[in-house]
Amino acid sequence: MTTFDEFRTNVRIAIHAFDGMTMFHLSTPLAVFGEVTRSGLAEWETAVFSDDGQPVRTAEGLLIADISGPEVADEADLLIFPSWPTDLPPAEQPLVDMVAAAHGRGATIAGLCLGTFPVAHSGLLDGRTAVTHWLKSDALASQAPNVQVRPAALYIDHGDVLTSAGTASALDACLHLVRTSLGAEVATAVARRLVIAPHRDGGQAQYIERPLDDGTAAEGPIGAAMDWALHHLEEPLTIEALAARVQMSPRNFSRRFREYAGVSPAKWILARKLDEARRLLETTELPIREVAQACGFASPVTFRQNFVTAYGTTPTAYRHHFSDVEATRMSG
Repeated sequence: MTTFDEFRTNVRIAIHAFDGMTMFHLSTPLAVFGEVTRSGLAEWETAVFSDDGQPVRTAEGLLIADISGPEVADEADLLIFPSWPTDLPPAEQPLVDMVAAAHGRGATIAGLCLGTFPVAHSGLLDGRTAVTHWLKSDALASQAPNVQVRPAALYIDHGDVLTSAGTASALDACLHLVRTSLGAEVATAVARRLVIAPHRDGGQAQYIERPLDDGTAAEGPIGAAMDWALHHLEEPLTIEALAARVQMSPRNFSRRFREYAGVSPAKWILARKLDEARRLLETTELPIREVAQACGFASPVTFRQNFVTAYGTTPTAYRHHFSDVEATRMSG
């Protein structure tokens, strides 16, 4: 099956709308994916549709008149449900059939926030993990008992089906789709234009990304240690060394760091090293050994093992894929 994350530059996206949905939920995928096209990064076409092709009125009272019918889902590469009515009605059969048909021909299905519910109603999440707004996690578990609900996640991507937590997590999920399709540099460029973080880990904890470093002072001793680490990824970044920089004991530093970031220092550091490795693979021709060294890995073997574990592909294959995308983008 062809999935959305196979480095596409021409994508058709169908976004479901209904009476009473908030403008924020509808605007999130439109803003992120529309910025890809507006910035000339790729040709991504978005279309908003309702169940019957009729205009919908948002929760704020605005009438969305320029709207398509459900037939746009027939040609979509990505079918998105940005929300769902708060009384959580079961998805009607035509919509369930639409999801099944789109998925069957290779489209990726995404349920953002309460939009996880119609995806779950379709059966595509049976036996899989999923996330929705934390307030409705118990309701999702009740309505879809075959789904393993993970309330703490920002988003969960199975390749062919993606779900996200509430509100701003939908931005994270949409940027994730940009990143997996067009690369970290494009996702960072889109995030900069929208003035949001290009990637978050560890539940709701916000992470400082090296590509977004603007010289702004970090917050508190833990933030200062994180900021310093981002500029010294090639060095041995032990808990003891970081704690000493901010005059804290390793035990207290580890506890405070987890409270601040949502994950352990070791996990955060590894993620940042891999972020930098992806950037170097995408934007330079440095040999793999030098990339590993620049990112503080003990050896190319250790680098490769961690990269494969995190992304399911080797550094060489990753570079090859994203070099192809860049060449396609530049030639277009």
